[in-house]
Amino acid sequence: MSTRLNPYLNFAGDASAGLAFYQDVFGGDLTINHFGDFGTDDHGMGDQVMHGQLETASSLTLMAADMLPGEALRPGNNLAVSLGGDDTEELRGYWQALSDGGTVTVELATQPWGDEFAMCVDRFGISWLVNIAGGG
Repeated sequence: MSTRLNPYLNFAGDASAGLAFYQDVFGGDLTINHFGDFGTDDHGMGDQVMHGQLETASSLTLMAADMLPGEALRPGNNLAVSLGGDDTEELRGYWQALSDGGTVTVELATQPWGDEFAMCVDRFGISWLVNIAGGG
């Protein structure tokens, strides 16, 4: 798997409907994982989207999730850039550079789905997600 860069959308509780809409627009295969799929129902989040991904035949990738309780959806936090793949060294290098001088919101660590994952806002205010497949 090569490294890829794609948009990651945040929704205020209606990510499933948003992803279904985009699937109608672009076609493709839609995969949705809910918080409850990983044993999490904190604050009634079990039915909310933890991660959704739309992949099209023309190589378009769109990812999305619902905001966590207490987070307000507003311009600026409704979109992030996602970097993902299995080149651990390359992706860790990107993570170090992107998070340097920025604000780390999730430390790079192995997550329940088995990958290493991290989140930050870089020094220019852009939100980034880094996912290293099987990196744990």
